[in-house]
Amino acid sequence: MNDLAFQFDPLPLLEIRCAPTIVAIPAMNEADRIRTCLAALATQRDRYGCPLAPGSFEIVVLVNNCTDDTADVAAAMSQVSPHPIRVVSETLRAEQANAGGARKRAMDIAADRLVQGGCRDGLILTTDADSVVSPTWIDATRRAIDDGADGVAGYIDAQPDELMRLGRQFIERGRLEDRYLSAVAEIYALCDPRAHDPWPNHRVSSGASLAVTLDAYLAIGGLPAKPVGEDAALTAALEKAGFRVRHSLEVCVSTSCRFDGRARGGAADTMRLRHEALDAPCDEDLEPALAITRRALLKGWLRRLDEEGRLSRLGWARRVGLSPSEAEGIWERCRGGGFEDFWALIGEASPKLRARNTLRPADLPRQIQRASLCLRALRKQPPSNSGKDDPTGIPDHATHAALEDA
Repeated sequence: MNDLAFQFDPLPLLEIRCAPTIVAIPAMNEADRIRTCLAALATQRDRYGCPLAPGSFEIVVLVNNCTDDTADVAAAMSQVSPHPIRVVSETLRAEQANAGGARKRAMDIAADRLVQGGCRDGLILTTDADSVVSPTWIDATRRAIDDGADGVAGYIDAQPDELMRLGRQFIERGRLEDRYLSAVAEIYALCDPRAHDPWPNHRVSSGASLAVTLDAYLAIGGLPAKPVGEDAALTAALEKAGFRVRHSLEVCVSTSCRFDGRARGGAADTMRLRHEALDAPCDEDLEPALAITRRALLKGWLRRLDEEGRLSRLGWARRVGLSPSEAEGIWERCRGGGFEDFWALIGEASPKLRARNTLRPADLPRQIQRASLCLRALRKQPPSNSGKDDPTGIPDHATHAALEDA
């Protein structure tokens, strides 16, 4: 293993023969939920409804720092599952004993098994112990990889029965956010199109449904070591390194609506806060529709300049509110790097991009209306087909005026 980008701890208790696809699941005190999670994996089918061949993938459950019967429940499921379930019990050190650390360890175990088994074309998937993957989760993920993706971020929904218990107002807030998120995803798909991640897609990276090829995982040094937010950090690291991430709506998972999550500051805490305060702010990246559209137009325009080798001319500086010397400094820092590095630095330096006006649920109906008007204009004349040097406005001036009055 000396030729690898990084090394893993050996696992002498696990034989090395393995399937080329491994699902890594971190689980801490999940005895009540792990059975349902594993049952959904055991009953995977292809898109035509045919059950996947026994042993066509395997599952690694990292039972970490548990005080309940999670390991016993998972072991019992291994006796009936058509796909191997390997239960690894560990006590993680304090700095690792968090959601991100446990997922990293689980995915590292999967990568170690693939490498030692000679499966260099292997695939690592991960989900949560309180989540239920769709019947075609494995098949849809594999098809996205076969189509050229190096990583796949699946679409996450709430478990319906648990969601219905949270009340009408909370459900309505979620429906508004989902409608707006869908509009935002299409705006970006039109303004900054990516051939490997075409519309329809989404813009969420969640540990409940992620996949990455072994080669890409090793190339970026594995899952970024973060207590929370490791999921978004993974897709960001892949894109920064030039790998292709597909945000697929065909790869679906339903996840728990519980408020007592295992990650401090994670999704459960956010859900509890929004249930207690229904008008709590939306996610930071949910800006007003005009701001999102301008940001997406600018990103798409800059990416096209990069692809054409024109960023070094610095003609873009004024468009992002930077002086020529500031722009030159950013360009020099990013020379030889990827576009995502450049865009991140622009976002930090540009006063136009730094300023964000976070929305509240009460703002969403109006912003959904504005997003619809933006999309109507963008669909008529996608920015990639318009003038290369005009990224600042929405193509249709009448629509722009209507938006200002909406």
